[in-house]
Amino acid sequence: MSLRNALYRQLDPGARSKPGLSAVNLIIVVVVLASFVVFALETEPGIEGDWRTGIRAFNFAILMIFAVEYFARVWTSVENPKYRGLTGRLRYMVSPYPLADLVAFLPELLWLLFAPAGSNEQMIMLLRVLRLARLVKIARFIPAFDAFGASMRRAGSQLLATLALALVLVYVSAVVLYLIEGVQQGRDEFGSIPRSIWWAIATLTTVGYGDIYPVTVLGRIAASIIAITGIGVVALPAGVFASAFSDELRERELKKMKDRIDAGASSAEEDDPRTS
Repeated sequence: MSLRNALYRQLDPGARSKPGLSAVNLIIVVVVLASFVVFALETEPGIEGDWRTGIRAFNFAILMIFAVEYFARVWTSVENPKYRGLTGRLRYMVSPYPLADLVAFLPELLWLLFAPAGSNEQMIMLLRVLRLARLVKIARFIPAFDAFGASMRRAGSQLLATLALALVLVYVSAVVLYLIEGVQQGRDEFGSIPRSIWWAIATLTTVGYGDIYPVTVLGRIAASIIAITGIGVVALPAGVFASAFSDELRERELKKMKDRIDAGASSAEEDDPRTS
């Protein structure tokens, strides 16, 4: 086994014959979690001096680890038949997981290396927000995330239909409350349709912040009808997705069972002396 092949088996979860994470991927998961701890500590104004310097050094070390990991994944990607050759490797580099790996370290690393001192704080914060792409690094190790994406594709048309229905209800509700309450409450509460949309979203999602609410009898009656109607309509997308996700998981389990049965039948056939 070559070094590249051995590293490929460590990095690619699909190349392992054993269940669970490899030692290298386990280290990557720990580093990702540590990076989010660092992210949280960097926002704490009470941490200054040597502690702040140590956190920055630790963050730089994390970026370097992610850089090495990225190039190792690109180097070993040709071990997968789908990514053989130069075009295959380029195709691998523009696939979702490698792109997320690149975003997780490259912009911030380049900024730390080449940006002048006293850089814009807003730009630094934007680069820190890009660290959320590191969540995708963990997602590649969890099969449920693949099932999540497959479920979204399975229920795409139904989700769009229910989402469109929910948006129509939000807009109609906002218009109704604007017409009823706009004159009574003035411009600060229901004084425009966009302001009323905020109330409609808070009400139909059952959040109910209570910062604005109808005060007239007709407005309260309309709001009550809207709230009762909206419970089912706004919950429809969640129900559609839950059904698709359940179907996807069930089909995957059935496929695994079929594969095990086929593997067992194949093994029994090989052991049967009459077939030799």
